[in-house]
Order: sequence, then C-alpha cells, then structure tokens
Amino acid sequence: MALAEQVRTRIGNPVGLEALRSTRFSNGENCVTIATSVRNADVFIIQTASTPVNDMIMELLIAINACKIASARRITAVMPCFPYSRQDKKDRSRAPITAKLVANILESAGCNHVITMDLHASQIQGFFNIPVDNQLFAENTMIEYIRRHYETKDLVVVSPDAGGAKRAAAIADRLHVDLALIHKERKVANQVSRMILVGNVADKVAILVDDIADTCGTLGLAATSLKKHGARHCVALVTHGFLSGPSVKVIEESDLDRLVVSNTLPLPEHAKSCSKIRQMDVSPTIAEAIRRTHNGESYVVVLSIGNVG
Repeated sequence: MALAEQVRTRIGNPVGLEALRSTRFSNGENCVTIATSVRNADVFIIQTASTPVNDMIMELLIAINACKIASARRITAVMPCFPYSRQDKKDRSRAPITAKLVANILESAGCNHVITMDLHASQIQGFFNIPVDNQLFAENTMIEYIRRHYETKDLVVVSPDAGGAKRAAAIADRLHVDLALIHKERKVANQVSRMILVGNVADKVAILVDDIADTCGTLGLAATSLKKHGARHCVALVTHGFLSGPSVKVIEESDLDRLVVSNTLPLPEHAKSCSKIRQMDVSPTIAEAIRRTHNGESYVVVLSIGNVG
C-alpha cells in the first residue's frame, strides 16, 4: 500500500483510495468489493506485478469488471510493473506470448486505458486495442538519484547488455558523461561464458542501468568485469526489482557496492536486510500521469488493492 499512499498524497487525497476490499474464500477464490460509488467516475486502479503475481492479476481483473458494471465512466489500470512483460514474443516452437494474453484479458474485463512504467519491450503496447501510456520512465528518478549522490565528473554510465544500450545512452547524454557497454557471449544457452567491455571505466564510478533485476546474475557478473577493468565503485540502478531466488546472496557476494531499485514493486522481505539495497521513489511520476490523464474532471477516484509497494 505504500506506493498507492504516496501517489494519493501527491494527487491531493482523491476520493476512494480505500474503496476496494480484497478477501479470499476458503477455496482460494478472490473476492473484490467496492465500498463507494463509482458511477460516472474516472477510476484509476493501482496494481503491480508483485508476488503472488497471478493473484494480483486476478484481483485487478475483478476490480476492473466490478467498476465496469457499477457504471464507471472510464477505468484506467495503473500498472507500474506490467506482469509477464518478458514473455512478449514466440522465441521457440510452441511458446506462448503471455504478455498478449494479459492485454486481451484486461480489455475483456472492461479496462479502457493502461498506464505502465518502463515496459520490458515497448512493442507490448501494440498488443492492446485501447490506449497504453508507456511514456513513464524511471529515467528522471535515476538521474536525480545520481546527481544527488555522485559527482558527474567521475561517472560513466554502463549498459549490462546490448538490449539496454538505448536506455543507458539517454541517461549518459542527459548527465553529459561517458557511456560504456558490456557484450555478453554465450557458448551454451542461458549461460554467459564471458563479458566484453566496450568503453573506459578506469578510476571511475560505474553506474549500471537496467529495467529488471530478477536473480541478479547478470548484474553480479557485470560488476566483476567493471572492477577488473579498474572501476573505483560499481552501482546498479534498476526500475523493477523482483529480487527473486538467490538474488540477495548474489548481490552480497558480488562486486556491486550498491543496488538501487524503484518502488514499482514492494521490496521483498529477504531483501530488506541487505545493506547494499536501496529504494528510489517513482510516485511523483505516477501521480503526475494520473493527474494529466484525468484532464481536469471534477474529481479523481484512485483505488488500490493487494500488496502495492
């Protein structure tokens, strides 16, 4: 509830933040009820891909449908972290495109609009037949964090893989610092054999930027490579911190000096005790998106369910 509370405060305490109640029947079925009228209201439902992700999706779908049949004028799903975003293409025979499935069921439930942040693949917007705002980026929050904690004259921004080069280049340009890139070579699928650094990091603070930190294996290997090439400090800034499996152990044992994740996802309990992990707040960006989307209507209804950051 922390992220939703922060968004509400920045919007100005809109009607209905506590209006959704989620309970569970003895057989495990979810039940979501609305405690306030949403007739002709502009409804924004905040839900993210936190654990357990399937329950979070089901709660969101029920809440959307409940608002639809309660005559809401427009229903916007605010999903700071879009679930199943890594399953965005058919990368092998008989593989599902689950991100497309999520898009379909959101529309079927009655969703009129989606707001999300840092989609893993921007083409996911094309899976929808309704407006999708993916113009929310953690980039501004990352840049503010970097400027507040580090001197830009000693800085180099690093992408841990080729896929994130565009994101890293945008941040480097705005900070007026150098850019470096790590190229991963694989002799066996899903197993990195070596990392090749393109760029100079010697005697600099290396800032790794990425969209997702899951098991953190890539970040750990990247930090080791950067330190071997003379980086003085190594910090990773990531939008969505899943931090699953052995991620905390990997971070603690790695050459990373700090991992900073945004609060699009709540910090897992096992990660809260790690001294290397910090959080940055993206609620100002989300609140402003809601305010602009509402376009000056008479009131805004913001609902939150589940375990929102």
